[in-house]
Amino acid sequence: MLTYSLSEAGSEPLYQHLYQCIKSDIITGILTADEKLPSKRSFAKNLGISTITVENAYAQLIAEGFVYSLPKKGFFVAHIRNGLPGQREKSDKKKVREQEKRPDYLADFTSNQTCTEQFPFSIWAKLMRTVLREDREELMINAPCAGILPLREAIAGHLRAFRGMDVEPEQIVVGAGTEYLYGLLLQLLGMEKCYGVENPGYHKIYKIYKSNRVACSYVDMDDAGVCISSLEEKKVDVVHISPSHHFPTGMVMPVSRRYELLGWAAKEKGRYIIEDDYDSELRLTGKPVPPLQSIDVQEKVIYMNTFTKTLSSTVRISYMVLPEHLVRLFSERLSFYSCTVSNFEQYVLARFIKEGYFEKHINRMRNYYHVKRDLLLKQIADSRIADCCRISEEDAGLHFLMETDTVLSDKEVCAALEKEGIKISSVAQYYADSVKTKEHVFVMNYSSLEEKNMEKVIRSLERVFVKNEICYLNL
Repeated sequence: MLTYSLSEAGSEPLYQHLYQCIKSDIITGILTADEKLPSKRSFAKNLGISTITVENAYAQLIAEGFVYSLPKKGFFVAHIRNGLPGQREKSDKKKVREQEKRPDYLADFTSNQTCTEQFPFSIWAKLMRTVLREDREELMINAPCAGILPLREAIAGHLRAFRGMDVEPEQIVVGAGTEYLYGLLLQLLGMEKCYGVENPGYHKIYKIYKSNRVACSYVDMDDAGVCISSLEEKKVDVVHISPSHHFPTGMVMPVSRRYELLGWAAKEKGRYIIEDDYDSELRLTGKPVPPLQSIDVQEKVIYMNTFTKTLSSTVRISYMVLPEHLVRLFSERLSFYSCTVSNFEQYVLARFIKEGYFEKHINRMRNYYHVKRDLLLKQIADSRIADCCRISEEDAGLHFLMETDTVLSDKEVCAALEKEGIKISSVAQYYADSVKTKEHVFVMNYSSLEEKNMEKVIRSLERVFVKNEICYLNL
């Protein structure tokens, strides 16, 4: 039964107010075409008004074509020819909502989301209460552009202990996600420079640079990382790399290429290297690879990292470490910006790191992902696809590569697995269009894969790769 508040009618006649309410619902699509309206008697009883008031409202709606009546059947919402602006708006909003809905995949090997049960909710909640109780005054003071000092001190301590980086809190800039920090860097280093990104690589980085209307080029790679010759050929000034764990290939840049890169940067005053260390804490075998920044003596490396991998993809807190000479420039040019991370989140995270919870969490997550990875690899090894696939780069970060020998194209494989409820991407998808690359190598990001689904996932992989002898036995 329709219900409207008639107390807002004021001096307006009740039937007029009721007419406006119903008309508004029809225009916005709340009441849809051919939907039956309440009878005059029941509607009047529900609203506590006279039947004649409802009758007059319906009469006005019929006169304007919003409502039609059928003898002995009642009143109905009319079809509005070509729609109304309000209806189109509602339809557009509905489309947006549908686009935002995530498909319910059995497994999504392209996702970096963390399983809910792995987030330290109880500790986080305790620290939130502590911050509200003990840091009230600080919470109400605007943070500097680079973030609150306690958090930058905590991050500096973490980098010193875990990454061997001797940096000062003043060198650290905190922001809501690396994408925001990229924008600051473009303003700091100069929009006139040419920025280089790895090919293959994470396409979103290239899109961010291009959306800021700066010159951006794909830089070719070999087995050791970005090619110095490609940097020179394309006249790159600033190169964006992930040397500790390249995405998607998983390679680790050898020390010889690192020194070559530092030598390239040192040749020109305006050259810089942006080191994206996005998942270095989660290396599963051996010690974390030392960052490029730790061997930079010419102040050419800008180090970037994020908490989205270690904590959650929804924790939009990232940071960068600037060389000392850029700290001064940053203060002069960009300190007018407001910090994009709320004080509350910053104080909670600062305590989380300083009180040792972050270290414990990282160790727990390493063990968790180690067990998950080993279980997945064992199930692959015990399955029918074991003879036609090869696993590589399984020790660094949260993804490995699975190379298969199949007559299907990468696109056909992805489509076939999509029908099985599995989303996957191939390494070829991360190359620029102009580059020819090896097919049949797939990126297996297992961070969001639930263990209870692994067996079903393996059966799906078998159906795609083994069915009808698609898979060759000798890779």
